[in-house]
Amino acid sequence: MSSALEFTDVVVRREGRNIIDHVSWTVEADQRWVILGPNGAGKTTLLQLADTLMHPTSGTVSVLGETLGRTDVFEVRPRIGFASSAMAKRIPRDETVIDSVLTAAYSVLGRWNEEYEGIDERRALRVLADWRLEHLAERTFGTLSDGEQKRVQIARAVMTDPELLLLDEPTASLDLGSREELLSLLSGYASSPTTPAMVMVTHHVEEIPVGFTHVMLIREGGIVAAGPIDETLTAANLGEAFGMPISLSAEGGRFAARAAS
Repeated sequence: MSSALEFTDVVVRREGRNIIDHVSWTVEADQRWVILGPNGAGKTTLLQLADTLMHPTSGTVSVLGETLGRTDVFEVRPRIGFASSAMAKRIPRDETVIDSVLTAAYSVLGRWNEEYEGIDERRALRVLADWRLEHLAERTFGTLSDGEQKRVQIARAVMTDPELLLLDEPTASLDLGSREELLSLLSGYASSPTTPAMVMVTHHVEEIPVGFTHVMLIREGGIVAAGPIDETLTAANLGEAFGMPISLSAEGGRFAARAAS
């Protein structure tokens, strides 16, 4: 089986600057990756490449066995689940929660004249239950809390049983309770053997769910370190990525970091 993602010497150049700088990286189907780095490091650009929304300036990007520039990306995109704050802004505020998830079956935002089969509706209800949203099925998206909206985005992303799931800062802006609830759900999902390859972007080690297997640290578009999380997520690597001495601790599969005194 081919890798879920394969980047080979990838460069993305904008306005005379490499925002992705010669990145080579492979994500296998059974791996769950977190990408860490400061603002402007290139994290979201990597996800846009992985979601086929952008092509590299040079190098090759293969997504689910298909190489960008040599394949019809519109055939690849339905095989990818993607959740981000930008996506949330496109969900109609008056759309019901169940329709926000159900419309993923047609890759549309905002229910119109599509016809859904009973199997689609049953699948949507199961997904809502998995992400603790079933009691909100008839609520409108715009009335939900930030935490609830984040869970709806992820439920929509997994509705179609994707082969690759991409999460762009899924816990950003959440309060402590909402963050911990979502991290618990993500940990359970990541630990399932039927879960697809996952890549999650975050700024904070505290937001890495238990069950994630690999980490990539980046700075100024280049890789500082990448590999199994237990070997690669170190104070030294974090310090190099964020440009300051870092103190790192771990307990029960969760991490915490602060500036070293």
